[in-house]
Amino acid sequence: MRRQKTVPVALLARYRAGRARGAALIAGGGLLTVALMAVSASLGATGTTPGEVAGAVWGALRGVELTTPQLVVLHLRLPRGVMAVAAGWGLSVSGAAMQGITRNPLVSPFTIGISNAAAFGASLSIVFGLGLLPGTRAGVVLTAFALALACAAGVYLAAGRGGMEAEALVLTGIAVNYLFSAATSVIQYFADEHRLAAAVAWAFGSFNGARWEEAGMAAAITAVCAIGLYALAPALNLLASGEDETARSLGADPARVRVLAGLLAVMATAGIISFTGVIGFVGLAGPHIARLLVGGDHRLLLPLAGVAGALLTLTADTLGRLILAPVLVPVGIVVSFLGVPVFLHLLLGGRKGGG
Repeated sequence: MRRQKTVPVALLARYRAGRARGAALIAGGGLLTVALMAVSASLGATGTTPGEVAGAVWGALRGVELTTPQLVVLHLRLPRGVMAVAAGWGLSVSGAAMQGITRNPLVSPFTIGISNAAAFGASLSIVFGLGLLPGTRAGVVLTAFALALACAAGVYLAAGRGGMEAEALVLTGIAVNYLFSAATSVIQYFADEHRLAAAVAWAFGSFNGARWEEAGMAAAITAVCAIGLYALAPALNLLASGEDETARSLGADPARVRVLAGLLAVMATAGIISFTGVIGFVGLAGPHIARLLVGGDHRLLLPLAGVAGALLTLTADTLGRLILAPVLVPVGIVVSFLGVPVFLHLLLGGRKGGG
């Protein structure tokens, strides 16, 4: 009898300790992200310090006249940093949600074809001048966004014919992924040299030329979608814990959760990559890093995945600006070189430790 009383108490204590540890990791990661953003904004040809970065922000808020280095920080480096944080957070949170609704740890936001659809839309706009507002940067963004959403809608309609099962969603997405990849290759094959270079550069993923308007829109889209996904965290826990029948018996509607969570993940991903180009691996690595640290509870997994993704993209962008300066290496390239060894180290270390 005494043993029956102590087991629940021990489990409750372990649960509370895990929650406290997860909250500490999220808070510490958030502070580290802010500090890294200040350091990143201080690096470059016009050298400044993190304190001067804070001074530039404070001066802008007060409306005082800024020096040239402060203007560089405020209008070139800080929007880039905000875009990096928004992109990493949004892609990683979307990846965690997609892995939850499909119960597949190898799924990322790009599995259902969003990235190749966006690349196809951008290539149409860059190479042939087709799509929305042709010949402008805004036109590339809008066309990429529209094609990404159209792709997601097609995948969900096709998967819905199979009852919105996880397998149908993944397999349909893979097929559509190959379709848009082939279509993009056809466009690039017929493109002239200069437009081909621009289309390929867009596909690499970069924060070059990020402006406050774009960074603010990306951050707003990420915030809204991340909050929506967090509200679905209890349902995602049920869906990820077992078969659809188990989730139904516990009060969740698997098809409804897949539609809502999937749409939020799609909106976040499409909204980000339409501004930045394709940045792969973050949506796969960020959730895995968070899962190894706090487990599978989406109430902790989603925010920590966002922090991990933001740190990954921000670090990759900073290194991309420095390693071959003054050449700017696209973040989509650096993030893979940086994220793969970190991901493998945590994964293999967790396996060895029994995690």
